[in-house]
Amino acid sequence: MAFLFPALLLGHHVLMTNALLMQLLLLLMARPPNELLMLLPAEAAIDKSSANSISYFDFHVNYTYFTHLCHHKRIVTVNNQFPGPPIIVNEGDRVIVNVTNHLPNQNITIHWHGVRQFRSAWFDGPAYITQCPIMPGHSFLYNFTIANQRGTLFWHAHINWMRSTVHGPIIIRPKKRYGYPFPKPSKEIPIVLSEWWNSDTEAVINEAMQTGGGPNVSDAYTINGYPGSMYNCSNTDMFKIKVKQGHTYLLRIINAALNGDLFLRIAGHNLTVVEVDASYTKPFEGNTILIAPGQTMNVLFTADQALGTYALAVRAYTSAGPKVPFDSSTAMAMVEYEGSSKSFTPVMPVLPAYNDTYLADSFSASLRSLNSAGSPALVPKNIDRHLLFTVGMAVKPCPGQGNCQGPAGGRFASSMNNISFVFPKTALLQSFFVPQASSYKIVNGSGSTAKFHTDFPDQPTMMFDFTGSSQPTNLAPKEGTRLSWIPFNASVEIVLQDTSILGTENHPIHLHGYNFFVVGYGVGNFDNKTDPQRFNLVDPPERNTIGVPKGGWIALRFRADNPGVWLMHCHLEIHTSWGLGMAFLVTNGVEEKDSLEPPPNYLPVC
Repeated sequence: MAFLFPALLLGHHVLMTNALLMQLLLLLMARPPNELLMLLPAEAAIDKSSANSISYFDFHVNYTYFTHLCHHKRIVTVNNQFPGPPIIVNEGDRVIVNVTNHLPNQNITIHWHGVRQFRSAWFDGPAYITQCPIMPGHSFLYNFTIANQRGTLFWHAHINWMRSTVHGPIIIRPKKRYGYPFPKPSKEIPIVLSEWWNSDTEAVINEAMQTGGGPNVSDAYTINGYPGSMYNCSNTDMFKIKVKQGHTYLLRIINAALNGDLFLRIAGHNLTVVEVDASYTKPFEGNTILIAPGQTMNVLFTADQALGTYALAVRAYTSAGPKVPFDSSTAMAMVEYEGSSKSFTPVMPVLPAYNDTYLADSFSASLRSLNSAGSPALVPKNIDRHLLFTVGMAVKPCPGQGNCQGPAGGRFASSMNNISFVFPKTALLQSFFVPQASSYKIVNGSGSTAKFHTDFPDQPTMMFDFTGSSQPTNLAPKEGTRLSWIPFNASVEIVLQDTSILGTENHPIHLHGYNFFVVGYGVGNFDNKTDPQRFNLVDPPERNTIGVPKGGWIALRFRADNPGVWLMHCHLEIHTSWGLGMAFLVTNGVEEKDSLEPPPNYLPVC
């Protein structure tokens, strides 16, 4: 016997036994994708003796009207919110999110950015990598467990440029017996950094792809959806943080912007970083943080100044040079002390220069993993696969006899190892992992409907002076859906090398399905003999998104213990659109516990 789960409980925790959990999932998987209802066995009233907690959320993707900068426009939202609703769960929870697409003519997927998705790659979310998109009028049930993770992550759309408005926080509470490795703050405040576009972002990228030129830039940055008073028509369009003098606050900061690395500073206050990408760090104090698109950061600050109002300001860091357009505006929120007079003039911070690469690099280099008994830094010491991937911009010839709007009449392109990634027309994960004798094993892709190759090169196909002033003329990237094959449990080292083919710049690279340790970095070209001698194998920061330094390299290590097809790409959305990405295929292990779980029987179709 079952009943319709009350809507008011969606998003709350319900404790269940494993048996009742299986009943629920079987009920859900038996229903058509567009009729998935949250059905729950009647016996599943809260069972506090169980160790399994299930958190339910209902996401409705639709159009909602918002007004900023004197523009009243329709944007895509989840549950009519911008930013979208928070996912607040506990470490170890099973998370079930029913996503329904109410858009009339656009597909959608949701990616749970930074969630490891151990053995559950089917629910990672990037369109045409782990799933086909959710079509209009259809639903898809995401079902995964938060295993051995705690902290701040976020969710966002992972198709085209819909991330611009479809995003929201993921907050994972640590198990009670662990708590925080720092004094408990008086209050925790999510800070979602994003952009506001007066135009439609899908039209922006479509025009750029058609012309071959660069896209228009955003019209404002936002803090929890508000641009602040530095913009036209925005005097009262401001997010406010109320504080008490002497109290300490935890800011859970998320950069959900499409194309902007961001500096953040609070006037008169220091900021102490205690976590990056849901991994604890040794406390690092300063007056400015740098956060790239796709990164999250937990920061403590103490209200230790005189009563008053202090501005929290955000603006771009760009390393691409003055000829590359970027949004140079400043978003602002206000930190208001309790008991302050409303007549106080806000104290304004002095923000770094937009091109302060020294500050950007030194900030990132100062972060260290906590590496405590409760949060050890399990850095792979012996490496099975050494990979060197070049990343950067280039130009492709304009098709036919046309004259495109990129450099020298060509088209902008970007690549890894001189290959521009092409997203397939059907999901790669489904193409690789197919049913055989009630198990799911990897098969050769030749018989699949997806066109792909598992021969992504371990090294650049052409060696040259990657960051030099003189570059070969035959480096127009080739296009392809090429993956790198990684055996289960292999220890992997990736060196990401910036290139100057079309000018050096910082690239925030995100790896799905894994965290990695940032063991080294440097300026210029990586030297595989001398540079590894300086690697930090003791307490390197653990991340899922990292900026490749402008004109330099960065070295990452991880253990490939999570089978599936995992995208690695630049989180500057325009660079991904131009091809800066690739994917890893990590094979199943020998035992069932080391293999990808079978797919749900309600996967979307392409």
